[in-house]
Amino acid sequence: MTILVIAEHDNAVLKTATLNAVTAAARIGGEIHILVAGANCGAVAEQAAKVAGVSKVKVADAAHYGDQTAENLAALIVANAASGYSHIIAPATSNGKNTLPRVAALLDVAQISEIISVVDADTFVRPIYAGNALATVKSGDATKVITVRTTGFDAAAASGGSAAVEAIAAGPDLGQSKLLNRELTKSARPELGAAKIIVSGGRGMGNGENYHKLLEPLADKLGAALGASRAAVDAGFVPNDYQVGQTGKIVAPQLYIAIGISGAIQHLAGMKDSKVIVAINKDPDAPIFQVADYGLVADLFAAVPDLTAAL
Repeated sequence: MTILVIAEHDNAVLKTATLNAVTAAARIGGEIHILVAGANCGAVAEQAAKVAGVSKVKVADAAHYGDQTAENLAALIVANAASGYSHIIAPATSNGKNTLPRVAALLDVAQISEIISVVDADTFVRPIYAGNALATVKSGDATKVITVRTTGFDAAAASGGSAAVEAIAAGPDLGQSKLLNRELTKSARPELGAAKIIVSGGRGMGNGENYHKLLEPLADKLGAALGASRAAVDAGFVPNDYQVGQTGKIVAPQLYIAIGISGAIQHLAGMKDSKVIVAINKDPDAPIFQVADYGLVADLFAAVPDLTAAL
């Protein structure tokens, strides 16, 4: 049994989400290979080769993989699936969710989405109904196509491995899509998906100016990442990549501070696995208090500056 893990990277750095997927692959058992597809991505391949538990790294280095468009990447994965992989795994990130359904369709198998636990090589546990129920799914497909919810698995050790690196032939550029522009939020703060502490703001912040004025000093003192509810993102307070929730990023930090967030079910689905949840909201009946370990019913415009000053 051999498992192919699809690397998440930016052509320079291997993303932590890949390490979570490797842990899921290790729970299944068998030999683990990592596929790195990109442009000038040799540094990523070297990092992948050092991941504990990985026996081989396959590298497809070509200009048309630089943007990792789903169509080209899916075709490459399917071409390599003929090597006899029993499982094809990717993190349930935006890239993974975009690419692996195409792989499953091309292989004519059912995808198993966002698993949080492995029962055996054929059986997996995944959340349904916005995380309010868990389904145990068994697949009889010869090749299992799986996305992994990264919060369900610890990251594999990034060092200690010594996998062989093998260059593989790149597939053709299908030309079905083209990346025109990418707007990235640059910040010295931790990446939202991997942060140990997250400070999130919601509609209660009122506007984007209040969001930045109140939450950034608090996040800086805590060494935290900044997040937001969908309502705050839709209102234009912050960019889309701040969004935590079922349609945003799924996070499980050591500490999650929800400020001015009512606690809609889609938001709770993205953060309720956090180790400690602190909520500040002036509405004592806000749903967020049902999952919070600590709750403060107060005006955030007074409470947050006081909290920041006390740290």
